[in-house]
Amino acid sequence: MAQEPRRSDDFTGPLKRLLGVVLALALLAIFAIWRIDSPRVERFRMAVVDRVVPNLDWAMAPLTGAANLLKDFQSYRKIYAQNQELRRELQQMESWKEAALQLEQENARLIDLNNVRLDPRLTSISGVVLADSGSPYRQSVLLNVGAQDGILDGWAAMDGIGLVGRISGVGARSSRVLLLTDVASRVPVTIQPSGQNGLLIGDNTLAPPVDFVENRDLIRPGDRVVSSGDGEVFPAGVLIGNITQDRGGRMRVRLAADYERLEFLRVLRNYGTERIDDPGRLILPEASSLAPDTATAAEAGNE
Repeated sequence: MAQEPRRSDDFTGPLKRLLGVVLALALLAIFAIWRIDSPRVERFRMAVVDRVVPNLDWAMAPLTGAANLLKDFQSYRKIYAQNQELRRELQQMESWKEAALQLEQENARLIDLNNVRLDPRLTSISGVVLADSGSPYRQSVLLNVGAQDGILDGWAAMDGIGLVGRISGVGARSSRVLLLTDVASRVPVTIQPSGQNGLLIGDNTLAPPVDFVENRDLIRPGDRVVSSGDGEVFPAGVLIGNITQDRGGRMRVRLAADYERLEFLRVLRNYGTERIDDPGRLILPEASSLAPDTATAAEAGNE
């Protein structure tokens, strides 16, 4: 009679029970060893720790990666906040650019509307600032242009934006420019748009005061200050700066010229304006255009 083949369950069942018992005994032994208070057992435990723990770096890799990921996320949040701030600043700059373009177009239209005619004789000659000959008591600079270049005493000098001063002393190859900030400087000015006249008085500061104004109530901070042309020293309409106020409420002018970087100056050739010696002819008509009876009455009156 043939024997039946043995099933695998006949072996796996006892084997599982055996492995369970062995595992339980191993865990019980480990627990007992870890709880025994003995120097030898303590040395054994330390040896096991020194042997096993350094080889567990792979187990710490996920924790290290998670910490690095958290740091990267925080850095990303900071970068995102900075990007949003830059976007807001860019939008503001775009609005400022649009406003500047609109003002430029408006200025061009106003110039065309005014149809300003500049004096063709008002030309200029450029010079290089050789040295700053100023002092706490005198504000002036030297230029490398002089009498041989046609420079005359009293001509106005300006940088690329606004008025700087006037020629005060001319040599053959050089000349001295007395700055608007000097205490000896007095410049008649016009304040726009109110049209008030005043006198810019130098006081050795970059914001000289304005005095002798007709009506101060018509002047506001930010108003434009230009030369009035009175006294025939400076040509009229040259930009000087803008009105500001100090802490004491005194009106001052924030100069448009960059006095900290005076490298090149432009001297305006101003030979004066045309003088009218007999202004009556501009108003009264010629004698030939008078009516006959008017001319007869005028002759009778002369007789």
